Amino acid sequence: MNGDNSFVVVANRLPVDLQTTPEGTRTWQPSPGGLVAALSPVLEQHQGCWVGWPGISDEAPEPFRTDDGVLLHPVRLTAADFESFYEGFSNATLWPLYHDLIVPPAYQRQWWSAYRDVNLRFATEVATVAAEGATVWVQDYQLQLLPGILRQLRPDLRIGFFLHIPFPGADLFRQLPWREEIIRGLLGADLIGFHLESGAVNFLELARQTEGLEVTGTPTVRSVNAQVHTHDGRSVGVGAFPISIDPVSLGTSAPGGVDKLRSRLGEPTTVILGVDRLDYTKGILQRLLAFEELLESAALDPAEVVLLQVATPSRERIEQYRQARSQVEEAVGRINGRFGRMGQPVVHYLHQSLPKDQLRTYYEAADVMLVTPFKDGMNLVAKEYVACHEDGSGALVLSEFAGAAVELEQANLCNPFDIESIKRAIATAVHGLANSPETMSERMLMMHHQVSTHDVNLWADSFLESLAETQS
Repeated sequence: MNGDNSFVVVANRLPVDLQTTPEGTRTWQPSPGGLVAALSPVLEQHQGCWVGWPGISDEAPEPFRTDDGVLLHPVRLTAADFESFYEGFSNATLWPLYHDLIVPPAYQRQWWSAYRDVNLRFATEVATVAAEGATVWVQDYQLQLLPGILRQLRPDLRIGFFLHIPFPGADLFRQLPWREEIIRGLLGADLIGFHLESGAVNFLELARQTEGLEVTGTPTVRSVNAQVHTHDGRSVGVGAFPISIDPVSLGTSAPGGVDKLRSRLGEPTTVILGVDRLDYTKGILQRLLAFEELLESAALDPAEVVLLQVATPSRERIEQYRQARSQVEEAVGRINGRFGRMGQPVVHYLHQSLPKDQLRTYYEAADVMLVTPFKDGMNLVAKEYVACHEDGSGALVLSEFAGAAVELEQANLCNPFDIESIKRAIATAVHGLANSPETMSERMLMMHHQVSTHDVNLWADSFLESLAETQS
């Protein structure tokens, strides 16, 4: 028997976290993260159903509704599932492979088996909650087999898939021992979306090379001109749909919050900010090394500038993440030992998540924002910072390998693998604010216009409209 939900989002995680009070009362609170911020407004609009793991092992509550009326349908995962499906195949195999082998991927057959089994479990749950002819929007790399499985279980459904991380070139992807299964899983969708045209091109080339499939058209932004023609006679649309943010969801900072923060930082002339998950792809260590060398050469004065780095905890049971944290924290200590003064560190480091209103204050207080990943599908932090500077203040230092660099052309772009390039971009931003404020303001205002007019609603609407136009 089918469910009664005409619009279903399915993602690895539900958009809530379980909070337990000292008295033992358990409540569900909205969770942070770019995917949640992007999809929540869409689901509220459609009053849809979100299928995902609740974030706790070996149990799943009964389906429940959020305050906004969204139905949450939990999927139960065991501790073993989490270890092999999520930490293993998703984040020790696919994540490094899709980020151009920044660390070597591990290919373990038991991880693959768990990935396949969990995708089947998710697909089974979706099949039970989706109404006849419903639209199902599958999210991200953890669930790449789901469209193909769901196509077999429920051929009546219209299925979209969106990848939130980069998609590698065909030569890299072909390393994966289970490449054919992943490709066939994705091709169960009616529409496959990527952030950038380059990701769509990589997938089309892969489908042509590995599966011998006919490909027609070329990928375009926010529309579908490219298609893969499958062996069973279906046509699957492929396009680029750059994700963005909901500027309204950033809220407002507390009155006087910016002045209080800068006072706590020692009233510096320049506040430089980094906000990232503590992930080895984010280039946090390299930006710290660049900052250290700028201080060492006196290009920046430690009496006038501070770096505030927020590093949100992430996947800390995985060895490469533990190493990344150790290296970052060692660098923070060394830089403060060399250039800080009693009660006045030159690097302020927070290894914690921040609430939205506090993060908004940090964005507004920052003169320069550092977003320097080695590789990123989009990077919404860059767009959040720009959205908070509608007055034209501030400067953005942005990796040329972040998807956001395609849209935010007026940023100070850098090569995150090149310490000298990062140093030049930081120095240019800092000195540009001091010496060419009108030019810097003009650049920020252009970026702000881009983010404001290309928001999360445009991303979702363009994808869903394109999905509605596809023919199964």
